Amino acid sequence: MKITSIKKLFGNSPKVRVLDFLIDNHFFDFPMTEIAKGSNVSYNSIKSFFKDFIKSGILIKTRKIGKSDYYQLNMSNLFVKNLVKLDWMLIKRNLNEELIIE
Repeated sequence: MKITSIKKLFGNSPKVRVLDFLIDNHFFDFPMTEIAKGSNVSYNSIKSFFKDFIKSGILIKTRKIGKSDYYQLNMSNLFVKNLVKLDWMLIKRNLNEELIIE
């Protein structure tokens, strides 16, 4: 499992892993099972906080296919916008540090 900039900063909790996965894939929507698989978090763990992410506006439901609801980061949410921006800033900083070291 790769340690990303967001994980280095905020830790490796299930919530952080889910947010990290969704930030990396913010153009796409996923059912909860795929979010669990992609973030390496158990489905039961995700169920414990998923409704809070929806209620707070971090996630939005985009569509339903069969019995599965699909969700995506809510890029119009100010917190999400700033989180994605922070992720990019951390990535750029890490790249600059690597260039300086080499």
